[in-house]
Amino acid sequence: MQNSYTNEYAKTIAQIIGEVKKAVIGKDVMIAKVLLAILAKGHILIEDKPGVGKTTLAMAFSKALRLDCKRMQFTPDVLPADLTGFSVYQKQTGQFVFQRGALFCQLFLADEINRTSSKTQSALLEVMEEGRITVDGVTYPLPQPHTVIATQNPIGSIGTQMLPESQMDRFMFQLEMGYPDLQHEVEILRSRENANPLESIRPVADTEMLLEMQKAVACVSISPKIYHYIASLSDATRRHPAVLLGVSPRGTLALADAARGMAFMRGRSYVLADDVAAVCPDVFTHRLVMRAQSKGAGTAVQLVQEILNTVPVPRPDGGRF
Repeated sequence: MQNSYTNEYAKTIAQIIGEVKKAVIGKDVMIAKVLLAILAKGHILIEDKPGVGKTTLAMAFSKALRLDCKRMQFTPDVLPADLTGFSVYQKQTGQFVFQRGALFCQLFLADEINRTSSKTQSALLEVMEEGRITVDGVTYPLPQPHTVIATQNPIGSIGTQMLPESQMDRFMFQLEMGYPDLQHEVEILRSRENANPLESIRPVADTEMLLEMQKAVACVSISPKIYHYIASLSDATRRHPAVLLGVSPRGTLALADAARGMAFMRGRSYVLADDVAAVCPDVFTHRLVMRAQSKGAGTAVQLVQEILNTVPVPRPDGGRF
């Protein structure tokens, strides 16, 4: 089974990453994580400084995967109806006609999501959890696959609204891009001498292929020992004295899905403990609320690493779990 996974999908995965790298230089790990989340049907929150390529990353994936992409700049005047859509009365027919909002796409880019109202932010909750939109009592399915990539700027809080814990919980990953190093920044300058690198990206997969790979990821097996390991990691966050709010069951499910995605991208049809540990920090960190008085406990990132170091790792029996 491992060979079939490797042979059938490894080439496509490499091609997707290769195309995105044309526009996003020096961020190979970041590109792989975003692709993993898409394959695992997860949503991504990218928190970083302005101008480091967050929007470029999302646009590059939309081109490489041939996805219908819509982008919205979240400002205080954006309304929930701008996202979900609204019903308009037509005098000629005497009926209400539904006008679709920006969320009716396969890849939705929410730029600076923390600069809009909490009411507008909450319009994303049903979309991110169930892949559908309910307006005026009528439920509309969204195009599949459907992924939300949201960005926010951690510097400067004037005019921003923090995302509630219930919404943070719906992002599979929270990632940071960071500044490029000197060599890669020189490459970025050279790549834009004649044209925008986004224009050179060619589609190497389509909706049918992406849905097929998502289905394959969902079929990656997890043994009882690994399930216990995943649940133990979540449980450890709830019991830690420095944590006010630990990882929810939704976060536990997200860790299992992300581990499946990691195993898939590594060419396996089953999950190992290493797969779980590799994605755990990106799944857990943004879900933790630390106690204000626990200053000596370190950051959420350090706490997750501490938990990974202390929770017993299951050992395989005869080479397999």
